[in-house]
Amino acid sequence: MPLALLLFALAGISAMACDSCESAVSHRFDQSLMQSVAELLIGSAVAGVLLVAAWVLPWRQRNAVRRVVFAWLAPCVVGLSFVVFLVFLGMVNWP
Repeated sequence: MPLALLLFALAGISAMACDSCESAVSHRFDQSLMQSVAELLIGSAVAGVLLVAAWVLPWRQRNAVRRVVFAWLAPCVVGLSFVVFLVFLGMVNWP
């Protein structure tokens, strides 16, 4: 989850790249950037759900494997979300 927080900070900083743009360029930039931020938000939400599921499962031996799998999948989802975020940033209409 700290990686997801760092990615949100980077996405917020990249939105300032078009502070001095005219309205048409700024509108295209905002639309394309919001697609990548939405994907990052969805990936972080899925990772959070996986972490909560890992902790909510009863602490019994029969659930140990499920809890470990959920706990390991959460950082994998954030990593995949980061890769897709980089792909979307490549497709952003930068000013």
